[in-house]
Parts: sequence; structure tokens; C-alpha cells
Amino acid sequence: MGKLVVSLDGVVIKEVQLTKDKTTLGRRPYNDIVIDNLAVSGEHAVLQMVGQDVFIEDLNSTNGTYINGKAVKKQLLQHNDTVEIGKYKIKYLSVESSDYEKTMVIKPGAPAAAAPPAFAHTAPMGSGSNSGFGALSGATAASIRVLNGAAVGREVALTKVVTTVGKPGVQVASITKRPGGYVFAHVEGGGRPMVNGNPVSSDPVHLKNGDVIELAGTQMQFVQT
Repeated sequence: MGKLVVSLDGVVIKEVQLTKDKTTLGRRPYNDIVIDNLAVSGEHAVLQMVGQDVFIEDLNSTNGTYINGKAVKKQLLQHNDTVEIGKYKIKYLSVESSDYEKTMVIKPGAPAAAAPPAFAHTAPMGSGSNSGFGALSGATAASIRVLNGAAVGREVALTKVVTTVGKPGVQVASITKRPGGYVFAHVEGGGRPMVNGNPVSSDPVHLKNGDVIELAGTQMQFVQT
């Protein structure tokens, strides 16, 4: 089973398991993978599973679909191929990569030990001009502490570059470790998570020590030392 990891400027914003014969990608809300950006066409591309193989086909999009820097109309995806649509990069993983490590999903209403695993991206951050940050070594240690529900008091250390938290299918968000601090971004789910009572927009929010995150019915406090 394949996985797509969608990133923008080095920040992972969405992870999608390929479970359907056809998975559509585009700006319109009825697509399976929605990327709300003007560089992305309403119906931009479609991914088709044929046995164990995954093909991507451009749907006559305005700005085109690129794989590893080369414009394509239809092509078989290989493990670690990078699909480029506008400024977005979508990495295709045909199997679980060693770049991913398990982390706990905080699941409201259930004991913390019973929470299923999610995945956290651990690839190094880019050092290009768009990243706005230098080497990773400048970041300080941080964690999130659960404030309500059955898992109240549980603390999860943010040791990975990107930690994905939430409840799959309901609300999922990512906390990205950068040299200049930590940023919080919405990944999936109909409702928006909140930081200090304010809904998170499409832009990542820089977290400060003591900030309260509300996600999938769970309140968490960001603690930085």
C-alpha cells in the first residue's frame, strides 16, 4: 500500500494512504486530496492503482504535473518519487520508509496506552532560502501535555522533526521542530484545530511556551524548556 506525503517549503502538511483504485487531486473540495492553492487546478491529477503499481496522470492542468523535476502526462510512480504541483511537493512511498517512526496519537475518551500509532516525518529540514532557518541544532526541547480526558497528565516529547497528533479521520495536525522554534499546522479534518481559542488557518502557527492546543476534543499544552 502506497502513501503520499504532501509538503510545502519543507513542512509536511498532509499524509494520505492510497487505498482506492482512483485518487483524485486538485483544488476543488470534492477531490480525495484537496490542495487549496491557485497554482493547483480544480481537477489537477489522478492516481490510479493497478495491482501493486500506482500511476499518476495529469488532467490537462494549467500549470502541469512534474515528477522529479520533469513534466509528465502519465507515469508509473517509483518509491521516493517526488511529484511537484506548483510549490507543493508530494513524495510517494511504496512501503513504510525508515524515514517514518511511530508516535502516539492522543485519542480522547480512551486510555493513553490504547491509542493507535500515527507517523511522524523525520527527514531533515531544507536549508534553502524558503525555509528561513539555519541548522536544526538551534531548537530547544519541547513537549505537549494532555489537559483533559482519559489521558490527562500524559506528556509526549517532541523529539522528531515533525510529530503528527490527533484522531485520524476526525482531526489531525502536525507540530514541526525548527531551529527558530516549533510550528503547528492543520493536516486533515473538517474542523480547524485551535491555539489559545483561535482557529488555525492554512498558515502554520508559531507555538510559544504555555500555548493551549485544542484538537479532536482534546486540550493540550505546549511546554518548551
